[in-house]
Amino acid sequence: KSFGWRQPTSARNLSLVEEVACQAVFSRATDAERSCLPRHVSGTTTWLSILHRFEHLLTFDVLLGRYIEHRNGDNFSVHSTINWLGTAVSSHYVMRSGTHYAEFEITGMPSVGIVRPMPNLDSGAIGDYCLFVGHQLSGSTELYPTFLAQRSDEWSACNVHACHYNCESGDMEWTDWNIEYEFVGWEGMEGCRTGDCVGLLLNLDEGTLAVYKNNRRLGVMKGGLSGTYCWYVTIAGNDDESDAEGEGAERGEEAVTIRRAAAPL
Repeated sequence: KSFGWRQPTSARNLSLVEEVACQAVFSRATDAERSCLPRHVSGTTTWLSILHRFEHLLTFDVLLGRYIEHRNGDNFSVHSTINWLGTAVSSHYVMRSGTHYAEFEITGMPSVGIVRPMPNLDSGAIGDYCLFVGHQLSGSTELYPTFLAQRSDEWSACNVHACHYNCESGDMEWTDWNIEYEFVGWEGMEGCRTGDCVGLLLNLDEGTLAVYKNNRRLGVMKGGLSGTYCWYVTIAGNDDESDAEGEGAERGEEAVTIRRAAAPL
């Protein structure tokens, strides 16, 4: 499927720059990636702007919590400023079908995963901290009603609204933002440390989320997935700077850089 996209059969109405940009999008972007891009509209949305968006598909455009910032001004990298939970979402990249792979270069022990798209969420009203997955008894679920209020038909009947890989332990956590919550192990799970690269492969045709560590496939972490999702990370500072073991962590911070890549064979 091409998700409603149709490559122009003639460049008669396109400038040379627009024609080159159009060909680049169709030759480089997969159907699944094109489904996350704006449609070409003559006089409004140019092929050059679509190509630029494609080349910057994965950025953390939504920051939730007071103590999470872009690192060195780069919108594809975030870090914590103190020991307080903050969450970053790649909200412009909405995954609707097909397979999607992203890599996360980590400092510290963050959590990386998928969450439902919430385009109308008021990030300014979130407060000091934000996490998408937490146990009812932990006192970290007060934002769940706010998240559920953003529900749309695109979420589907699947109740897995947020699911992440815990880099410290390797465990999987997921929630329906209501009463369902799991923190469980899975076959092949391993933890990660500073400098590791975590890969996540979301296959919406099969409904699975698989994990990779430094280009090595660990296994399928979660199944039964459907509907739309975005990539996200949750990070916090580290009170004990010695935990970083001198591997570039400043002030005991946690940090994550996201990038597009091809899934390892």
